[in-house]
Amino acid sequence: MVQYQAHLDATFAALSDVTRRGVLEQLGSADASISELARRFDMTLTGMKKHVGVLEQAGLVRTEKVGRVRTCRLGPRRLEDEAAWIEKHRQLWSARFDALDGIVEDLKRKEKADGKRKQHRR
Repeated sequence: MVQYQAHLDATFAALSDVTRRGVLEQLGSADASISELARRFDMTLTGMKKHVGVLEQAGLVRTEKVGRVRTCRLGPRRLEDEAAWIEKHRQLWSARFDALDGIVEDLKRKEKADGKRKQHRR
C-alpha cells in the first residue's frame, strides 16, 4: 500500500504543474529534445531539465542522451493506477451527492407540507 501510495503521489505531483502537463501533451505528438521543449515553453534549459526530471521520476517520460542532445519521449506508464484511483473516488463522491440530493428533496417535501399545514390553520 505504501509503495502504491508513493507511486500515486509521484504521478499526481508531476501532473500538478501546467508546464509538465504541457510537456506530456507535446511528447504525445512527437519526441523532443530538452532544448526544443525549453524553447516551446519559453524557459531555461535548467528549468526544463528539472521539469523533465520530475516527469521521469514518475515514469511518465523517458530520456535518452545521444552526444550532447537529450531526447525526451513518453514513458512506459499508462496511468491505469491513477485512473482507477480517480474512478473509485468519483464513484464515492457521486454516491455522496446522490444521497445529498435525496436529503434535499426530503427537506423540500417537508417544507412544502409544513407550508400547507400553516395555511390550513389560518
